Amino acid sequence: MKRSRQQRLRELGRDALWLILPLAGLVLSIATTLRLGLLEPEPPRQPDNICEIFREHPVWYDYAAQSQERWGLPIATQMAFVYYESSFRSHARPPREKLLGFIPWNRPSTAQGYSQALDPAWSEYLAEVNDGPFVVRTDMEYALDFIGWYNLLSHKQLGIALTNPRHLYLAYHEGRAGYRRKTWAQKPIIQSLAGKIEARAWRYDHQLRQCEAEFRCRHFYQFPPFCE
Repeated sequence: MKRSRQQRLRELGRDALWLILPLAGLVLSIATTLRLGLLEPEPPRQPDNICEIFREHPVWYDYAAQSQERWGLPIATQMAFVYYESSFRSHARPPREKLLGFIPWNRPSTAQGYSQALDPAWSEYLAEVNDGPFVVRTDMEYALDFIGWYNLLSHKQLGIALTNPRHLYLAYHEGRAGYRRKTWAQKPIIQSLAGKIEARAWRYDHQLRQCEAEFRCRHFYQFPPFCE
């Protein structure tokens, strides 16, 4: 009788395990979905003013400041890139091409997220810098870190100053090999866009000088002068 009861207990344990495993997978799937998409913030209401952007999303300032400290790319330049690459939309992707003029077809590139990073560049970034399970292009923290990382490589390999948003963007859009070949020279639209990014970076930088003190040392664990 005792042996039979133990057998029943083991069978109940196996049955419970088969119930728990799918439930745990479902919970993990839901958590991942929330982390990667549903909880991402809405685009800022006043994207033309970096002070208002950071007032609405103060954690974005933290991410941009961390990226600047790590890679050296100014905060204003990072945010100017995001403005023109994705309009601050976390899941931005190029629109699908149309087959026969009306059937949704393939996308023209693998660009995705705030930074519109392409698959090859993002894979390189993951291999060299960040490879955690939640490092995704739809997260502003990693998008800004990617932008900083990519532009530092452009600085090192192409000699473009980190204070030169126009040419940094040309290398970002065309790729470093394309920049060397000056593929952008035959693309007036891309040259115009690079000029707009430069102008916005300078505008953001001027605005940030007026308000950055609001975002420094705002956490309870930060103490001046170490966080200034």
